[in-house]
Amino acid sequence: MRNGTVRSAHSVKPWKNDKEGNTLEITKATTMGQMLDYDLGIADVLVKAGMHCVGCPSFIHEPLEEACQVHGLDVDRVLQSIHQYLQEKTA
Repeated sequence: MRNGTVRSAHSVKPWKNDKEGNTLEITKATTMGQMLDYDLGIADVLVKAGMHCVGCPSFIHEPLEEACQVHGLDVDRVLQSIHQYLQEKTA
């Protein structure tokens, strides 16, 4: 999301590394589209985790938690990988 912050009960911490300096708090409830719009590099993290449907039209509307369930992936592990990617990128 380019114009604000996404917050939920599953929040971890906000990331402030998009081009415009906007903040997106990536959580289990964040949709694939929001994440990819924020940082396209997250697609590589998702593919490496085993989510090979990154180009599917319905994919962009799914929250991370649902997408992980569909693919039999541990959402906490995938979320940790996304946060690690973003942390390394901003370090």
